[in-house]
Amino acid sequence: MPKQAKIKIDNLNFFYGKKQALFDLNMDISANEVLSIIGPASSGITTLLRSMNRLYELIPGARREGEILLDGKSIFDADVSVTDLRRRFGMVFDIPTPLPMTIFDNVAYGLRLKGEKSREAIEEDVKQALIEAALWDEVSERLKAPASSLSGGQQQRLCIARVLALQPEVIALDRPCSGLDPISTAKIEDSLTHLKERITIILAPHNVQQAGRVSDRVAFMLSGKLVEEGKNEDIFAYPKDPRTHDYVTGRFG
Repeated sequence: MPKQAKIKIDNLNFFYGKKQALFDLNMDISANEVLSIIGPASSGITTLLRSMNRLYELIPGARREGEILLDGKSIFDADVSVTDLRRRFGMVFDIPTPLPMTIFDNVAYGLRLKGEKSREAIEEDVKQALIEAALWDEVSERLKAPASSLSGGQQQRLCIARVLALQPEVIALDRPCSGLDPISTAKIEDSLTHLKERITIILAPHNVQQAGRVSDRVAFMLSGKLVEEGKNEDIFAYPKDPRTHDYVTGRFG
């Protein structure tokens, strides 16, 4: 039996003013899978990710056509709370952005913002999020230290923990390992493997090799268009489109 489509993208077009960034995009993303979206610069991947939790609405002149459904309901419906949508659909960017506060308070920030007042519940959720982000063992004895004291790789995992603390249903990661050392990258990839047991993960990897290591399925985009998608092994071993073959074998990009 096929997995339930957690996200359905239906004829999505996206524009920055008069410039079109996405063209007639159609894609189903199953629950509890890791989907890697690969492609060279200016492929529209970041635009697609920002469309999924309506972050594009912060950009003047940006507009979209088409639909994105989350659990069968359009995320653009009038009764959809953008705040709730962004809690359900968390996002982590390529550059770590810890808040200017302690390690603990960084992770607790969203919990307090949504109204959680129990100190015990907050402490439990913060610990669980740090464990899931593979950071707890490194910071458990210094939770009151400023987040800025962490290394770049630790700061990125802290940002992941901050999203996970809100118990999202989907998490999108836009090149979360770019600029990180191999050890930090391996820890993040290991976390993703475990997190998909309860979360749908959409990854824009920083290289093709990362997509090969962690993905269940892969989608290849080029110039705002979906060229091909399929199971990990099919995209890398038996791509149908010659442009996909050229990209995954390093001939361009």
